[in-house]
Amino acid sequence: MNNNLKRPIRVLVAKVGLDGHDRGAKVIATALRDAGMEVIYTGLRQTPEMVVNTALQEDVDAIGISILSGAHMTVFPRVMQLMKEKGLDNILLTGGGIIPEEDMNLLNEQGIGKLFGPSSPTAAIADYINEWVNKHRTTI
Repeated sequence: MNNNLKRPIRVLVAKVGLDGHDRGAKVIATALRDAGMEVIYTGLRQTPEMVVNTALQEDVDAIGISILSGAHMTVFPRVMQLMKEKGLDNILLTGGGIIPEEDMNLLNEQGIGKLFGPSSPTAAIADYINEWVNKHRTTI
């Protein structure tokens, strides 16, 4: 992993809401760990508040939300709002799951990072996070 930080990139992988399917989130967490990142996995049924508080406590560089429930147009904006309230402007909010392309575009316009569908290569996700963090973080 090539990054300009003096520590590995730290990523919080979260499942928000009542969506009980976490296989994809676990696959992504493993792929990011294999790419040299430190990964914190929240487990199922997290609230946006729990995710943002964990991100703050764990000093993460990125939050990745896996969502299959169709609540992406509520969850991502709420997490972004809480991040702004806590001053977490230097953390990437990204994610993936079953999200229509039109909704992905609307969320991107609101400041959410790139979103990935079920067929996305895990290497592309790791590369995106690495590039974003390297561009936006210059301190340890």
